[in-house]
Amino acid sequence: IAGTLAALITIYSEFTLKTTGCGLPAGPFGLVGAVEGISYLAIVGITAYSLVTKFRTGSGLPAGPAGVLGVAEGLCFTAIVTGLVVLGFQVVDYGYIPNAVPMEGGMCS
Repeated sequence: IAGTLAALITIYSEFTLKTTGCGLPAGPFGLVGAVEGISYLAIVGITAYSLVTKFRTGSGLPAGPAGVLGVAEGLCFTAIVTGLVVLGFQVVDYGYIPNAVPMEGGMCS
């Protein structure tokens, strides 16, 4: 369930980045930004674990109870691909890759 939630947060963050040019706001006490950052790390970890499992066993992660792990795996791959597409759009639309930490006087401050 946590992997599915992390992937959905990441996809929403990527949607926000594409539509506004900025990531999610930091939120109160930086909690939204922290959850966003942890979600990005989680999807990279799940995707890496899935790929290692695929290369070692010839199949991806097991579906898990009610297929929840399978859903998380699929959403993580979707978030990675979506992130690469949004990265391309950022370079085309704005001419740069955004910083993970907002800059003083930057467009997202």
